[in-house]
Amino acid sequence: MYVAVKGGEHAIDAAHDWLARARRGDRGVTELSVAQIREQMALAVGRVMAEGSLHDPDLAALAIKQARGDLIEAIFLIRAYRTTLPRLGHTRPLDTGAMDCIRRVSATFKDVPGGQVLGPTFDYTHRLLDFKLAAEGGADGDDAADDDTAADARPDAAPGPVPHVTGFLGRDGLIEPATPDDAPPPDLTRAPLELPATRALRLQALARGDEGFLLGMAYSTQRGYARNHAFVGELRIGAVAVEMEIPELGFAVEVGEITVTECETVNQFTGSKSEPAQFTRGYGLSFGQTERKAIAVALVDRALRWRELGEENEGAPAQDEEFVLSHADNIQATGFLEHIKLPHYVDFQSELELVRKLRRQAAQAPKTEAAQ
Repeated sequence: MYVAVKGGEHAIDAAHDWLARARRGDRGVTELSVAQIREQMALAVGRVMAEGSLHDPDLAALAIKQARGDLIEAIFLIRAYRTTLPRLGHTRPLDTGAMDCIRRVSATFKDVPGGQVLGPTFDYTHRLLDFKLAAEGGADGDDAADDDTAADARPDAAPGPVPHVTGFLGRDGLIEPATPDDAPPPDLTRAPLELPATRALRLQALARGDEGFLLGMAYSTQRGYARNHAFVGELRIGAVAVEMEIPELGFAVEVGEITVTECETVNQFTGSKSEPAQFTRGYGLSFGQTERKAIAVALVDRALRWRELGEENEGAPAQDEEFVLSHADNIQATGFLEHIKLPHYVDFQSELELVRKLRRQAAQAPKTEAAQ
C-alpha cells in the first residue's frame, strides 16, 4: 500500500543539484568529454550499447558520463531514450561472414583461412598495474601510434572477410546444420516476454541481459551444472554492414556499419533419440567489443537448447528458461530491487503491529497454561 507524499519537491531539487556537483567532482580537474569516454572507455561503451539495445557510441558515452560511471544506470538512460525513437523499418540479417575483423580467434583449429588475429585484447597481459598510465600523456598507445612497426596491430591491418570456422565442421556433417528460421522473429522491445520462448526470443533476451548474471550462469555450466562442455569454435569482433530493403527502390542499401562481437561455441553431443552423435552449437552476438558477454550468451544459449536437442533436463539453473530469462534483465531487476528504498510506511506499520500482536500473544500463553 502506498500513500501520497507531499512537500518533498524542494528536497528532490536539492538532491538533483547535489548530484550534479558530485558528478562534476573537483573543478580543478579537467572535465571528461563525451569523446574521451567514447574513445578511451570503449569496452564500457560497448556494454551500455549492448544491454541498452541501441548502437550509438556517442549516446552511450553521454549516458556513462551522466550516470557517473554507473553502467546499469547508463543502460537505463539509453533504454529510456530508445523508447522515444520512431521505428523507421527493419534491417536485413547481418552478414557476419563479411565482417571486417579486428579480432578473430578459434580454440578448435590452429590453422584457419584468414589466420588467427589476436587484436586488441587483455588475454596476454600480466594484469599488473601500469603506472605510466597515471602520468599525463604516458599512455601506451601514444608511443605505438608513432611507431611504424606497430602498423600490423592497427585495425586497418586486419584481414578482409573470412569464412566461419564452424563451416568446416558443417562441410563434413560433424556439426548440426544451421537452419535459419524464415519466420519474422518476435520483438522483445515491443512485446512482453512469453514462455516457452523460441530460440530467437531467447537470444534477444540474452543479448540485452546483464553481463554479470550471464557470466555466472555460463560459469555454472562449465562447472557441471548442465553438462555443457564447450569449445570456442570462433570468436570474432569487427565492423559489419547494416542494410535495409527500400521498397521504392526494390533492392537493399547499406545504411551504415556497426561493430559487433560474435561467438560460436562447439559443444559435445553424444546424440539422442531424435539426433545423431555430432557437435552442437551455442551462439552469442553483442554490440561493440563485448567478448565476455558474447561467450557467456553462447554457453547459456546452448544450455537452454536441451529440449529441442532431445536431452534430459538435469535441473541445472542455466537450463531453467523461466529462471534465466526472467532474471537476466538488469533494468527490471534494478527497478524491483531499488523500489524497496521508497516509502513503505503503511506496509511497515501493519507488519510492526502484527509482530507486536504476536509477541503479546506469546507472552500471555504461559500465564494461560499456568492457570489451567
